[in-house]
Formats: sequence, C-alpha cells, structure tokens
Amino acid sequence: MSASIHSDPVSAPETDTLVPNRVPWTAVTIFIVMACGLAWLVALPLWLDGSGLANPIAGLLLPVIMFTPGIAALFVVFMVQRPKPRPVAAYLGLWPLRPVGRTIWMSVFGIFGSALLVILGVFLAGALGLVQLDLVNFSGFAQVLQAASPVESPVPVGLIVLLQLLMIPVAAIFNGLFALGEELGWRGWLLPSLRPLGTWPALLISGAVWGFWHSPLILLGYNFGQPNLLGVGLMIGGCMLYGVLLGWLRLRTGSVWPAVFAHGAFNAAAGFLLLVVAANTSADPVATGPLGWVTWIVMALVIVVLVLTGQFRTQPALQRRALR
Repeated sequence: MSASIHSDPVSAPETDTLVPNRVPWTAVTIFIVMACGLAWLVALPLWLDGSGLANPIAGLLLPVIMFTPGIAALFVVFMVQRPKPRPVAAYLGLWPLRPVGRTIWMSVFGIFGSALLVILGVFLAGALGLVQLDLVNFSGFAQVLQAASPVESPVPVGLIVLLQLLMIPVAAIFNGLFALGEELGWRGWLLPSLRPLGTWPALLISGAVWGFWHSPLILLGYNFGQPNLLGVGLMIGGCMLYGVLLGWLRLRTGSVWPAVFAHGAFNAAAGFLLLVVAANTSADPVATGPLGWVTWIVMALVIVVLVLTGQFRTQPALQRRALR
C-alpha cells in the first residue's frame, strides 16, 4: 500500500516519509564534491593532451563519467550519512516497486515523453526559423549516409529514419544501464536528501548541481559548442528544467526507475535533428540542441501543465523503517 503526502514532509510522521527529517548537509557536501571530482578525474585525459572530445578514448570515458554520481551516492549513504537510511534500497528508489503498475506506466510515459520533448523542440526550432528541416527527402541525413558509405543503400532513407525513431524505446532501455549511474545519484539520493527543503528547492537545487557536474565536458565544447561559462550556464539551465520533470517522475512514483528510462530515452532521441535537418544547412546548438533554449520552452510548458493539474502535490511515499 502507498500513502500520499502533501506539502512539506518535514512535519509528517517519520514512518510516513521516505525522506530524512532534515537535510544531511555533510553528506550532501561530500556527495557533490566527490561526484564532481570523480567526473573531472575521469575526463582528465581529454584535457591533458589538448585533443578534448576528439580524443579516441572520449567515447569510452563519457559512459564512465555517467557512473560517478552513483558511486558518490553509494559512498555517502553507506559511509557518511548518519543516521543511515534503512532500508537503503527504498531510500534510493531502487526497491520495492509499489505499486508495480504505476511504476511501469510512468516509466513508459517517461520514455515516450522524453523523446517527444526533443522532437517537439526540433519542430519548434523549425517553426521559429532557427533551422531548416526536410521532412520529405531527409536530405541532411541522406548526405550523412552518403559520406559514411559511397555505396548507395537499397533501403529508402525515409524508412531508415522511421526505423531510427522506432528504435528509441529500445535504445532507452539500453541507455538506462548508463543513465542509472547518474540517476542513482541525482534523483535517487540527492533529491530525497534535499526534500526537507520543500519540493521546488529540492528539484531546482538537484538540477543545478546536475548541470554543474557536466562542466569538464561542457568546457570542452560538449553539447553547445560553447567551451566557456556560457556553456556551463546553459547546461545548468537545461538540467534544472529537465531535472524538474525527471524529479517529478521520482516523487510521483517513489521509484528512481521511471527517471532512469526517461533519461535513457532523452539521450536516445538527442540526435533527432540530424535525421530531419535539410542538407547544407547549419543549426546553432545553443538554440536547437536537445538542451538548447528552444527545448527549454517545451519543457517549461510541460512543467506549467503539471503544476496546474496538481501533479507535484501528490507524492506517494514508500513506507520505510525509521532511520536509525
């Protein structure tokens, strides 16, 4: 059975909430320092030789970086946080899945909803004249395929595009294996640990930390092509908005899994623009990227709808033993 909590859970009985009675600030500080420090450590080879994201091992290091928040979360929950949450799996949103149906359907919603955020962002950018789309011949993607192989494919490019879209839910599950490394930290541990501050401070602060954690890659030009403080600021803004949506999945279900698969789907759909952009045109990733400011508009509208429909007021809580 699940219970509902309304407003700030600090005043709720200890046994009716999966959050601590107060923010474990020592553990939070160590978690942030450790997660960010490990991210910089793993990314260090990309900085040392000056090749940055062009380094041949970049494709190997980026997935490793995704596990650093999870490592930091497990360290603080077992070694630092006092009193230690019991059971740990429930605190992190890993288990149990109660009710199972809601967790599954919210995971499905997160997968298709996250992909749709990216897709709608691309279409909105096209409507605003920020990028030229080719939804008939897919000339930009055809150009990419031709550059990759001089032999013309017998499969129509439109069918390849369709197959790419149909593969997003499958890729979301595969990407979820890596997204779990992040979500275990951000939505699994940090969000409930900050929850005594209230829903919105917890959502926004955890999202801001998530965005800042990307700094070693953003400062190499990742995502926005802005290797500077502007790029870091854009990542923080994008992660705060998307973090609200992932955090809503976490709070609404009491489980981290919907956020894991939604995150995986977002990454799987991130290259959608490449499928529909017109040939010989360019697009500014600051505006048209998956976390560019155009997609911010889409995410903000979704958040407004969720707020107006009261979706943030009901937060099913897994029953847990008292912290000890």
